[in-house]
Amino acid sequence: MSKPDIKDLVKEKILVLDGAMGSLIQTYKLEEEDFRGECFKDHTHPVKGNNDLLALVRPDILKELHCRYLEAGADILETNTFSGTTIAQADYALEDAVYDINFHSAKIAKEAADEFTAKNPDKPRYVAGSIGPTNRTLSMSPDVNDPGYRAVSWEELVEAYKEQTIALIDGGVDILLVETVFDTLNAKACLFAIDEVFDEKGIKLPIMVSGTITDASGRTLSGQTAEAFLTSVSHFDLLSVGFNCALGASMMKPYLEVVSKNTDFGVSAHPNAGLPNEFGEYDESPADMAVQIKEFLEGSMINIIGGCCGTTPDHIRAIADLAANYKPRALK
Repeated sequence: MSKPDIKDLVKEKILVLDGAMGSLIQTYKLEEEDFRGECFKDHTHPVKGNNDLLALVRPDILKELHCRYLEAGADILETNTFSGTTIAQADYALEDAVYDINFHSAKIAKEAADEFTAKNPDKPRYVAGSIGPTNRTLSMSPDVNDPGYRAVSWEELVEAYKEQTIALIDGGVDILLVETVFDTLNAKACLFAIDEVFDEKGIKLPIMVSGTITDASGRTLSGQTAEAFLTSVSHFDLLSVGFNCALGASMMKPYLEVVSKNTDFGVSAHPNAGLPNEFGEYDESPADMAVQIKEFLEGSMINIIGGCCGTTPDHIRAIADLAANYKPRALK
């Protein structure tokens, strides 16, 4: 299906990314047997909570959630593949399922996006292949008693990211989203892998990179400031760079300002619905979140806006309704 080049569209309007999947999946109250389905009924390890696996065992749930976000006004859907590397799936002994997880997750999101684009060609919908940070880090040791130890190597990360990237592209994604970057060296391995895949396949897709400022220190987990993070990934030709997760919108604003003033790329943000309460739940209402995001828009800081943990279709609807009244941050 022919759609405008998103690199042009991001100059014309603020694009809306979707919101959280995990918290919505929890509302289905799935049990171990739901995650196993027929495909994995004899699998040797527990798989409950492996949301990425739903692409193979409950695609109907993912399609339904994608459609809810599209109905709310999202322009860009993320694939349900945040933990879709062999490294992350090793926790469930499902390394061999990684290609299928990513391929089918991309196909499900693409099917939903294409249906909505066909209904309203004036509002084309896109699919971003979500590539998470994995649960291992190149810059830090998991063992405080052995600071030189690393639980993963550069080569292992590159190989894992390549496998995920190939499957997402084969499944039909329009964009690759390297998100929740807490260790920039991991992100560099991911970008290196993506570049190799592009060379091997003879294609090139737009890339979004989204870091995570972990707390009020204003730094990523591996110790970089917002400006240092931006510098570290700016060697790559990106559609956008920005931040997601860990913080609510108001706390994210100063770091977006730094990036917005220092890059020629588009700027993205998908903050959490505030900070979690003592039960780990997010209480910030769509209206409250929209008030905070309005400051991003009034400051002309943003090209792509969405939500992360705790956000729902109602949050995205409030954001989309608001964003429609503003012009995007100017790009060359």
